[in-house]
Amino acid sequence: MNRVRTALYLDFDNVFSGLFKIDPEAAIEFAESPGTWLSALEDSLTVSGPRRWLVLRCYMNPAGWVLHPSDAGDRLFFSRFRPNFTQAGFEVIDCPRLSYTKNAADIRLVLDAVDAASVVPAYEEFVIASGDSDMTPLLVRLRAADRRTTIFSPSDAAEAFTAVADRLIGADQVLALIQGEPSDIEDSGEVDSPLDSLGQDAAGRGDEMALAMKRARGLVTGRYQQAPQPLNLARLASEVQQDMAENGADGIAQETRWFGSGSFALFLKSLNLRGMQLSQQYVWDGFRHPIPPGGDAVENAVPVPVARLTTTFSLPRLNQETWGHIYAALADYAATHEFRLAEATRWGRDRLADQGVGASRSAVGVVTRAAAFGGAPLYADPSPTAEEIGSALVKNLLDRAVAAEVALSDDEVVVVRNWFGGGSAQP
Repeated sequence: MNRVRTALYLDFDNVFSGLFKIDPEAAIEFAESPGTWLSALEDSLTVSGPRRWLVLRCYMNPAGWVLHPSDAGDRLFFSRFRPNFTQAGFEVIDCPRLSYTKNAADIRLVLDAVDAASVVPAYEEFVIASGDSDMTPLLVRLRAADRRTTIFSPSDAAEAFTAVADRLIGADQVLALIQGEPSDIEDSGEVDSPLDSLGQDAAGRGDEMALAMKRARGLVTGRYQQAPQPLNLARLASEVQQDMAENGADGIAQETRWFGSGSFALFLKSLNLRGMQLSQQYVWDGFRHPIPPGGDAVENAVPVPVARLTTTFSLPRLNQETWGHIYAALADYAATHEFRLAEATRWGRDRLADQGVGASRSAVGVVTRAAAFGGAPLYADPSPTAEEIGSALVKNLLDRAVAAEVALSDDEVVVVRNWFGGGSAQP
């Protein structure tokens, strides 16, 4: 099998620091076992095929450090991770600090990547592991040279930066690679890709697959036809999974990504039920049911500054109350669990579904990350309250708006605080 000739350039300080804000233990795992996620990245989250690593470079300030997560009085120096990357096949390039706030990692990275773009035979893909928007001109140059580009960053990268790349590997996927989970996180509430032919991927799975798919179709069709009101997507997906578990097909939906469809929403669309309408949260019969909260018709009711930020930062389109419910669910999780991002997003989605609140796993992930960058990480001790999580998300969102030069008046800022704060965030 032909593999894509790939060069990977890692700004260690940038990626590690971004991860550390979200999940310190995962950041340390990233730095201690780079071979694990590197190996997984060969065959997953690709642009044009499996990768063959021809260049692996890690740019690191050996004197950089963070406070140890389990001992605030102990510094965790980046130099301790240097041998791990060397053993994983990286060429580690020391980039000591040149000034109080800046090292030379980004400059060295850009110069090396530009030089590599002229190498013959050509590198077909460049993986830039950094969330620094200063890399945007580099990606523009690589695109002009007809090279595929992938951004690998757990931080909130600028829209202008990510728009130039062929692929963005964000925080959820980075954490999944580190922790050995499926990198394409399945989410029952969102459409991920067009459906080409239902069951094609499942054709060789035998009678178990056929029976499970037939049962799922029957259950969904019955619930849809008998429903007096719109159905919550997450709850309906849970019902189907529970039914399959009780009938000897536990886990088959996840293993086959909903029988080859790619997501639960795409599986629903394949049924071609009369009048079916879908939003991120609900499925309903357009001939019988009223448009639910979160349906397409309520988008016009979203305040203008909220709609602008939602579009600019690709945020989930949720109503004001749903944001508040997510904050409350994550506060409950943080108070009762040892934080792991992948677990937190699953737990939060399922908890909300049990409460009749439709919110996708990716929406829960957006809140989790924004809370961390806004100053209320879920791993904090004491754990953050729902109000603190909401306020942190608002702070992060307004900071991103400033960085993206999205001008908001004082009145519009108040509207944004009230909407995304779920009623909890105050000026």
